[in-house]
Parts: sequence; structure tokens; C-alpha cells
Amino acid sequence: MKTVIITGGTSGIGLATAKIFLNDNYNCVIVGRSEEKAKSALEKLNSNRVIYISGDVSKVGDCDKIINETIRHFNRIDTLVNSAGIYTQGTINSINETEFNDVFDINVKGTFFMCRAAIKYLKKTQGTIVNVASDAGIKGNYFCALYAASKGAVVAFTKSLALELANIPIRVNCVAPGDVLTPMTEAQIKKSGETLQDLSSVYPMQRISTAEEVAEAIYFLASDKASFITGTILSVDGGLTA
Repeated sequence: MKTVIITGGTSGIGLATAKIFLNDNYNCVIVGRSEEKAKSALEKLNSNRVIYISGDVSKVGDCDKIINETIRHFNRIDTLVNSAGIYTQGTINSINETEFNDVFDINVKGTFFMCRAAIKYLKKTQGTIVNVASDAGIKGNYFCALYAASKGAVVAFTKSLALELANIPIRVNCVAPGDVLTPMTEAQIKKSGETLQDLSSVYPMQRISTAEEVAEAIYFLASDKASFITGTILSVDGGLTA
């Protein structure tokens, strides 16, 4: 039975992705830092094929631990989904060093070292990696320089790693969502004073996506239906970057 690891798997896009993989009979590992969120996620997933591993992907040791515990439990890794991420907003002068380090440590360092730790096991299964970037990693957004820089790094890393691993073959792809109706976006809306309608109005399709729509794109890129796709950045943004 195939196994998927999903960082940030206790809520939002990660949790929606876990549901889809479970429906396809995968073993599933969800990774996060909050025991409370993990308990809620496990109740929602309600499957004996899913486990939670506590881990902070900003720490290299935790990345190694997540991979090693997965192998001990399920004995294989077929797909790694790097969905853990944090968002921050503000002018360049408002961002301090701690905020900078937090965003890059989770969004970039975590993605990098989770991939590094998983490669030797993905090689055995000729597996797949799907990273989660953002429209902000493709184009600039107002008052979003730090987050955009981190997701731009994920985009470039995905393309480079795809070339490095293509002959194994391990396929490496990336989804780049626009705004998604998740707890992180809801917090962003509350902080900015915008409404959901305000946020939706800039999209050609006049709405933002659901977590499930992004999860379906992740699942497609990981599946055999995408067997000749690697190094691709798949925008899931209702036409925002068209």
C-alpha cells in the first residue's frame, strides 16, 4: 500500500489533501506542531490508515525524524507533499529579523530539508514530491515581499530539484494557489479589515478557491496520470496570474 507524507496536514490544504489520498487507499502521515489541531484532524479523517507525527519542519532534525518514523510505521514513502507554511504581511520596513527567519525557516528551509530526507526512500518507489507555493511566488503582491520571496524560492527550488532527480526518476512539481478559503486566509482577512467579497473581486472567476480544489491539483500531480510531468508550477488561482 502506498504512503504519503503531508506536512501542514492538520488543517487547510494539507488536511483536504489527506482526505483525497485516503480515499485512494493510501497510508497517510499528517505532520504538524499543534496537538489540538492534530486531534481534530484525526477525528475528521477517521481512518486507521492515517497517523500524526509531531514535527517542526524548520528544524532539520525534525525533518529527519518525520521521515524515519514514517518508514518505521509504513516501511515506504511514495509521495511527499510539502504544505506547511506561514504567511506574513507588511511593508519591508515593518518586518523584523525574527519574522524573516520564521517565514523562510518554515516555507523554504522546511521544504528543502523534508525533500532531502525523503529522497533515498522515494528513489526506491520512484515516488513524487509536490510542493505548495503561491501566486505570490510567481508575481509580486503589495505589502507581501517577505512571503512572496519565500514562495518564489519554493518555485525555483522545485524546478531545480526536478532536473536533479529526473533520471531516478522522482518527479517534483509544485502548485501555486491564489487565496484559499482556509483558517490562514480567514485570519489574513480579519487582520486586513477586508471582506471575503473584497478579496474575491480581484479574481477573474470572482471567487477564491476551496482547499479541496487545491488538494485535487496536488493529487493529480502525484498520480500516474501526471507521469510525464516534472518541474511544473501548476497555478490554481482562478485566472489571477493569467
